Amino acid sequence: MTSLRILVGSVYGGALLTARTIKKELEKEGHHVTVLENPALDDITSNDDPLLVCTSTTGQGELPANLLPFYLDLRDQLPQQPGRPFGIIVLGDSSYGDTFCGAGDLIEEALYETAARKVGDTLRIDALETMEPETEALPWVRSWLEQV
Repeated sequence: MTSLRILVGSVYGGALLTARTIKKELEKEGHHVTVLENPALDDITSNDDPLLVCTSTTGQGELPANLLPFYLDLRDQLPQQPGRPFGIIVLGDSSYGDTFCGAGDLIEEALYETAARKVGDTLRIDALETMEPETEALPWVRSWLEQV
């Protein structure tokens, strides 16, 4: 089975709850999942597990405060991760228009700069349509893991 690291960016807890639900369900299936609520570069440079970013987006299309230090370090240091698979689940509110799910775009760009390899399409979950993001995230993650 797969070992997986979930990097979480959460403001009000929705992304964290989604990540914890993914962990719980995937571990029942034999996967090893590490949820990182305050990720640091060492969390990705010390191993080669596939990365899943599960983040919400602030009103201005930015990263939550708990994921921002990781993002800034990633952009500043650019630790090369050639071919490392990653995927993105981003929660947002489409009423914000152009900044909808902007945090996912930011972290995706930063990971591309490290030569990591994106697997599948980003899952964008709209708070106006989905009250329980984990219900959309679980089937997406299972499909994503098949591609990793």
